[in-house]
Amino acid sequence: MDAARTCIVCPAALYDDEPQTCRPCTDRVAANLAALAGPEGLYARLSASLHPGSRTGGPAVSGSRTAPLPVRLDPLSLAARGGVVTILQTWLVDWHETLGYTHPRWEGGLQQQLDQVVSRLRNLLPWAAAEHGAFDEFSREIQQLRRQCEAATGGEKPARRIGVTCGCGQTLRVTLDTAGVRCPACSAQYGHSEALRLPLAERRAA
Repeated sequence: MDAARTCIVCPAALYDDEPQTCRPCTDRVAANLAALAGPEGLYARLSASLHPGSRTGGPAVSGSRTAPLPVRLDPLSLAARGGVVTILQTWLVDWHETLGYTHPRWEGGLQQQLDQVVSRLRNLLPWAAAEHGAFDEFSREIQQLRRQCEAATGGEKPARRIGVTCGCGQTLRVTLDTAGVRCPACSAQYGHSEALRLPLAERRAA
């Protein structure tokens, strides 16, 4: 590990085989992309959340003097052209141009195009994480898209916390999105990638 070189997404020190982005950050981007695609993905669920009252978990609102809009604007703006699909396609066009590839082609409806562009972005992700100058911006935008889709579909869940072991033996609780953690026992400070690289805490027998 070279302490003089840090990840462009988080402040963790990079290993020699990590040109500019640490593996945990790259894996997190891949997971965020995967969450958007497929028949059960967040983008597919947006269409089921278009009508007022379709979002689960929210209270019904009555007594308004004006008729409600026929669709909910948040999921509509994400699902329509100019939303999630267009944002991802814009990034893929940029990557193709940077690599000197031909302009990508889109086929089918928006769901099919979403699945195609996510697949292509994930295929090129190792290159982008290693060499693209704006990969930190891409990482932030993909994470934001996922959170917006989760909020629009009512599918956001509390982040799962896992136990990792500090060098002093103290068990720390972190999530995959944790920005960092400080050990209460020895005051050691860990950044995002450093925290995720700590060994998993052993489960104690009941």
